[in-house]
Amino acid sequence: MTENNETLGSPTPEPDAGLNRDPEDWVTGDEPMTAAQRSYLDTLAREAGEELPADLSKAEASKHIDRLQQKSGRVSGDGGSSGG
Repeated sequence: MTENNETLGSPTPEPDAGLNRDPEDWVTGDEPMTAAQRSYLDTLAREAGEELPADLSKAEASKHIDRLQQKSGRVSGDGGSSGG
């Protein structure tokens, strides 16, 4: 085992384990949206009659997914779209 003082986790409990973290705080939030995000966002946007740019980042896609889920009444059981 390497001794580099790097750790994972938290010294104190984090009840939601970061699942409700703002997409802007994601390490990979600036990367292009995933194929799953793109597919789901396309479905939600079609249902809402909206057009969105196809070159969104993961964070931007997540925000649109959350917004469109609320608009359509589709609220996921995990507290929102998940990501990086």
